[in-house]
Amino acid sequence: MTDYHKSCVGSGDPVPHILGHWLSPSRLWFTAPSWEHLLVLVMGAILSPGKRTVTACLRITGRAEAANFSVYHQLLNRARWNPRTLAARLLSIVVASLVPDGPVVIGMDDTIERRWGPRIAARGIYRDPVRSSHGHFVKASGLRWLSFMILSPVPWAKCVKALPVLTLLCPSERYDQKRGRKHKLLTDCARQGVLQLCRWLPGRDIIFVGDSSCAVHTLAAALASTNSIRSAAQPHFRDEGSFFDELLY
Repeated sequence: MTDYHKSCVGSGDPVPHILGHWLSPSRLWFTAPSWEHLLVLVMGAILSPGKRTVTACLRITGRAEAANFSVYHQLLNRARWNPRTLAARLLSIVVASLVPDGPVVIGMDDTIERRWGPRIAARGIYRDPVRSSHGHFVKASGLRWLSFMILSPVPWAKCVKALPVLTLLCPSERYDQKRGRKHKLLTDCARQGVLQLCRWLPGRDIIFVGDSSCAVHTLAAALASTNSIRSAAQPHFRDEGSFFDELLY
């Protein structure tokens, strides 16, 4: 028991070979050291019962006292890999596995990541959708992310699973002003994300589902007048109010 514990502290639990096989389609976009670190983080994210932070992933995989713990953090902020290329690859895998034919339903939703610190410069102050109500307004400070998710129904569970395939950072207006850049609204980021997804899925009918924050004429008009979208895919927009009932039943 003692010898096993000491070996786990130094190197950590080994990564299952089947995990590397599952993730092998993404192997080409990582260097050899980054790939090994990625497998550890994915294994930790699957096993972690609480928040899936890098520290939690290292702790659950037996690497809490590893001397090279910093390299796992650097995978997300310094390692050389293209998240946009991986998003396109992930989208193709999810669509081929879960939506091989018929329309592809993609949900759009923004979320606030509550982060503080001198290096978190893109954060802003937004309305907290969880704690706010019609008569009570609550502010929240953090990073605003816009996520695009494949909505795939699970018949035996009678629910719709949202599988994120593309996530965009929406910086605050103050952040863009300090850098002399034109500020992009949430709908501008949504338009760019929708155009990108349509180019990645040529020839497929795509249904985008969003809440009231995406229900603007400028977004619909920009997509309807884009020639690249007409040749690449056929997008449709639906409100999320009753669409989930249609997916389930």
